Amino acid sequence: MKNKLVTVIGGGGFLGRYVAQALLKREVRLRVAQRDPRAAWFLKPLGTFGNVQFVGADVTKPETIAHAIAGSDAVVNLVGILSGNFSKVHVEGARVVAEAARAAGVQTLVHVSAIGADANSDSAYGRSKGEGEAAVRAAFPQATILRPSVVFGREDAFLNRFASMIASTRFVPVLRAQTRFQPVFVGDVADAVAVAIADPELAAGKTIELGGPDVMTMGALMRWIALAIGRKPTFLELPDAIGSLIAMGGALPGAPITQDQWKMLQHDNVVSSGAAGFADLGISPTPLASVAPTWLVSYRRNGRFGARAAA
Repeated sequence: MKNKLVTVIGGGGFLGRYVAQALLKREVRLRVAQRDPRAAWFLKPLGTFGNVQFVGADVTKPETIAHAIAGSDAVVNLVGILSGNFSKVHVEGARVVAEAARAAGVQTLVHVSAIGADANSDSAYGRSKGEGEAAVRAAFPQATILRPSVVFGREDAFLNRFASMIASTRFVPVLRAQTRFQPVFVGDVADAVAVAIADPELAAGKTIELGGPDVMTMGALMRWIALAIGRKPTFLELPDAIGSLIAMGGALPGAPITQDQWKMLQHDNVVSSGAAGFADLGISPTPLASVAPTWLVSYRRNGRFGARAAA
């Protein structure tokens, strides 16, 4: 991979910063493409002089994508949204990237989707992810599609969100307490991207599902977080009837969950039986307990965020 030019679209985001690190360790030339390149400038110190480039690009504007990936050996598409026009970004945007990669003669394309991607999903998010995968396959059949479960890491909006809530209130409501998750460490997902580029024979043309070694229900996960930050709140496992009512107000500002997210919660977010996974890439996934406490400690009573929550 040394000196290959790899363009990462959406490289300044949560997952993007780890993908950048994983690639730069392999001595690639990195081009970070996103709508506002300035938001990714924090990546500059990770590389040596001149081997990290920044370019403006938007998956809804094909001409900017064509410009961004010109001359690339490999392209990684990390762009995704949790609200808004899913079809425009996850389907049309994915198609734009794949078609541009094919036209530019790119050797390797890695498209990051999500577990739950299904063109027949009753969730707009899951449906758009599934349709986006189909669009990628049609334009670039040898693309590697990675489907991570819920991704966790120091800067995530998953564990940190729950930890903040647990640290700030005595009574913690839990929706869909029985739904199962398979949280995956962000560094492992980044390594999967790097391996898919470094050794295309392992992953080209495949759909690979990425889940961590821990399978936990929502209720068990919340209690694990509470234990990790030394809190003892009362957990209120809400029945689905109440959860559904809460989701009906999902369009309001500050709503805890949208109707579409509620639909996604009706299904387990775990690796499918028989699916290709980390083992096929030679990666051993990281247990939640081995890394998460290093930053969750901030939510303890005397921690950085714990003090704020108690104020």
